[in-house]
Amino acid sequence: MPTRIALSLFIFIILSERNSLAKAQNTSTIPVNVGVILNFDTWNGKMGFSCINMALSDFYASNPHYKTRLVINSRDSKSDVVGAAAAALDLIKNIEVQAIIGPQNSMQAKFVIDLGDKARVPIISFSATSPSLSSLGSPYFFRVTQDDSSQVSAISAIVQNYKWREAVPIYADNAYGKGIIPFLVDALQNVDARVPYRSVISPLATDDQIGEELYKLMTMQTRVFIVHMSTKLGYRFFNKAKEIGMMSEGYVWITTNGITDSLCSLTRSVLNSMHGVLGVKTYFQETNELENFTIRWERKFQEDNRAISNAELTVIGLWAYDAASALAMAVEKVGTTNFYFQKTNASRDLTELEAIGISQNGPKLHEALMGIKFKGLAVTLNGLKNNFSTSLI
Repeated sequence: MPTRIALSLFIFIILSERNSLAKAQNTSTIPVNVGVILNFDTWNGKMGFSCINMALSDFYASNPHYKTRLVINSRDSKSDVVGAAAAALDLIKNIEVQAIIGPQNSMQAKFVIDLGDKARVPIISFSATSPSLSSLGSPYFFRVTQDDSSQVSAISAIVQNYKWREAVPIYADNAYGKGIIPFLVDALQNVDARVPYRSVISPLATDDQIGEELYKLMTMQTRVFIVHMSTKLGYRFFNKAKEIGMMSEGYVWITTNGITDSLCSLTRSVLNSMHGVLGVKTYFQETNELENFTIRWERKFQEDNRAISNAELTVIGLWAYDAASALAMAVEKVGTTNFYFQKTNASRDLTELEAIGISQNGPKLHEALMGIKFKGLAVTLNGLKNNFSTSLI
């Protein structure tokens, strides 16, 4: 009898150990390296990164049975084109990331997109909005954001409604600034509004140089101006315009989404200089889910960034959240194999750029992203290459 009890106990222990091992194997997950390239010295960079992390936390909390887990490898481009390129090269060559979220702006994007194509690594942007990026024809570049051409109908409708017959675009002399102009000019001409002059501002312009251009605009008959430039340059521009008296009655200033969406992060002095400006901004439907997320985000962001007060979530953050969710969904759909790079021949005398490998999972991940269908916080995706449902007001 004691022998029988001992044998039963022994069998029970073995079975228990096997069950525990099976459970451990079932709950094990596969880490998948992905890169994030942002300008962490900017408001959009801080907000975007916070939303990316919350997206992944929420996604895996809702899907604990999923086998893959995205592992974020972040790089600070320091608002520099070369910095973004170096970050992408490091992430692809040394970390062998399966995808990159970023970079943050259109000027940084072109070389990063080229690297993504070469290595078959998807580049997913939630904030690079220049329409010119679409003309690159990159199969591995995806956007979870509207490009700037989506704003021109709203702007031209404002011009038409007030029966203004002329308007002057004022834009930055870079890929971001120039990208919208052909679409904007066409939209204005379609409502019988002339564009007698185009004002181009260098991102490196001094305050005096900005003032010279503003004085030139003062000599013209046109009093309707459409401003499309980076937030940082825009602040300086409007400060100078106020200083020389161009923010008074009789002038009309319209800003595109890039400036309008960042008004929440401005100081009172900058806001005072922009008094009377009319801005076009992305509209997204308020839902209970969005309201709950906003409350959670504000609480989490304040905990992590105590030096920043009155933080306000914008559509850029929501696009970042949806981009991370879409990528996590696509990676899970692809499965848990082939997360490696095919190396080039190391014996050859290659440059660092030529020596990057090729992702063996890239084509499958590309197809998965093309087929993603889900309703996010701010977008409804029907394949990541397709348009999604947002609008502008």
